Amino acid sequence: MSFLPQKHLVLNFYAALDETDAETVVSAVSQFCSPDLLWRGYHPFNEIRGAESVATRFWQPLKASLTGMQRRLDIFFAGDNIYAEPGEVWVCSMGHVMGLFDKPWLGIRPTGKLTFLRYSAFHKIEGDKITETAMYFDIPHFMVQAGLSPFPPQTGAQLVQPGPLMHNGLLLEDNDPAEGQKTLAVIDKMAKDLGQWNSGMPLEEELRRTWHEDMLWWGPTGIGATYTIPRYAQQHARPFRTSFAERSKTKHLCRIGEGQFGAFFGWPNFTAIPTGGFMGMPATGKPGEFRVIDLYRREGDKLKENWIFIDLLHFWKSQGVDILERTVGISQA
Repeated sequence: MSFLPQKHLVLNFYAALDETDAETVVSAVSQFCSPDLLWRGYHPFNEIRGAESVATRFWQPLKASLTGMQRRLDIFFAGDNIYAEPGEVWVCSMGHVMGLFDKPWLGIRPTGKLTFLRYSAFHKIEGDKITETAMYFDIPHFMVQAGLSPFPPQTGAQLVQPGPLMHNGLLLEDNDPAEGQKTLAVIDKMAKDLGQWNSGMPLEEELRRTWHEDMLWWGPTGIGATYTIPRYAQQHARPFRTSFAERSKTKHLCRIGEGQFGAFFGWPNFTAIPTGGFMGMPATGKPGEFRVIDLYRREGDKLKENWIFIDLLHFWKSQGVDILERTVGISQA
C-alpha cells in the first residue's frame, strides 16, 4: 500500500502552518483538519476537540510568541496502525519548531532570542482530512532556554536534540514494507522486555537483546539524553525502575513502522506509583500517568536510536506539583 497521499496531506498542512501568521492560522488548520478533530497534547493543553479550538488555543498563542516561526523536520514516515483494521493510516513526524521568542507564552517571559520547541506528532488521516492528532512537545526544554529551572538537575545531558545519525529520517517516498515489518518486530520484542521490569536477567543483558551497544537515548528535559547501554542503564533505566512500584501494563493507541523507523504513543502509555527519588522529587503514593511518544531507528536487527517525549508536566500535576505555577508563577488549570 502506498502512503504517499497521506504524507502529501500532512506536508501540505505543515507548509500552510509555516506560512500563516497568528491572525490567519485558524483557516489553515481548518483547511486540513476535520471540524471535530481530536487533538491530544502536552499539559496544560491536554485534550482539545475541534480544529478551530486547536488553532485558537495552541497554534495562535504559539505563533504570536515565536516571530518567524518555522519547522525543522528530522523524522517523517507513515504506516498502518497495528492496533486497528488495515487501512487506518497515521503519519508521524518529529523535529522542532523554532523562532524568535518575542512575546510571553504560558507565562514564560520572552528572551528575544532564537528558541526551539522540540515536538513529535501523530496524525490520523481519513479521506482528505486529519481527524486525530497526538502532539507532544517538550515545554520544560523551552523553559530552560528562557533561563528557568523547572526541575532539579537531571541524570542525562541537556541538549537541543538532533535527528537521526545518518540524516535519513525523512521518508518522503514509499519504502519496502518488509523493512517496516522488521522494525515493528524488534520494537515489539523490546516493548515486551521493557514492559515487564522482571526479565530475571541483569538490566544491561536485557537491553542487549534489542539494542546496539552504542545506542542513543534522547530523553525529555528533566531526565536528559544518554549514550551506550551502560550509561543508559546507569543514567535512566535503573533509576527509573527503582523509583516506581505497581507499574501497569503498557497500552498504546497507535504503533506504526516504515523502513528503519517506528513509533508509538499512548494516552496514557502506563501508570505507576512513585516510591521516591524520581527526578529528585519525594514519593507521593499516588498513581501517576505517563503519556509518552517513542520514536525508534533500527539498524540491522537491533535498535540504534530512540527519541522520547514524556508529558512530565501532566505527571507531576497528578502528583500535586504544578511545575508551571512553581516556575513561572502562573497556574495552568
